[in-house]
Amino acid sequence: MHGGLNIWQLLLESGVVVKIVLLLLLAASALSWTIIVRKYKELQEVMAANDKFQTFFKGSNSITEINREAGENHASTTSLMFRRGYEELNKVSEKLSSSGKGNIGTYFSEHGFQALERALKTGFNASNEKLDNRVSTLASIGSITPFIGLFGTVWGIIDAFSGLSSGGGSIEAVAPGIAEALVATAVGLGAAIPAVWFFNYFNNQITKINSQMETFSQDFLNLIERSILIKKD
Repeated sequence: MHGGLNIWQLLLESGVVVKIVLLLLLAASALSWTIIVRKYKELQEVMAANDKFQTFFKGSNSITEINREAGENHASTTSLMFRRGYEELNKVSEKLSSSGKGNIGTYFSEHGFQALERALKTGFNASNEKLDNRVSTLASIGSITPFIGLFGTVWGIIDAFSGLSSGGGSIEAVAPGIAEALVATAVGLGAAIPAVWFFNYFNNQITKINSQMETFSQDFLNLIERSILIKKD
């Protein structure tokens, strides 16, 4: 085909507004991929650490040994929950010892496990805050970049057709301007599609981790019941 359009040449010769739009879209895309790569590695590390810690947790009945393992496994969200629960358990035990108001088994029999449940919940919330960090940015990029690209396209088309307002010019004259304008929409979609896809993927992974943490919360309370309340009897 004779006289094919050179996209790069068109972009170099594009108007200031379209160039600004394209730079914004490229910056958004670069930010998106940076978040994607880091968050993917982070979630893979968390899931592997959780598997390792829970394997140790299920294979040991010693709270002290599990706490030692939890202190060495900082990447695991379930180990964080265990540390919070274990710290609360020690605080209750120390308070009872200093006040002389009975032993810890009697305390939990009479008052239930609400204190431990709250401690586990704080670990759950702290873990989720870290897991959700920067994921919402992907949603924003996926939502906004198509509109930024569309704005660049509309502006470029208006600019391309402004030359015809005086009655001169032809379709051959405005075609480069239209092609240049449509590139903005293409770049906008190119930035949005990966951001939306990985936003949904990461949310799915985080949901799985949350399910693991909720199950672990019950497992932790069961361990406390076996190791403390049963000894009371």
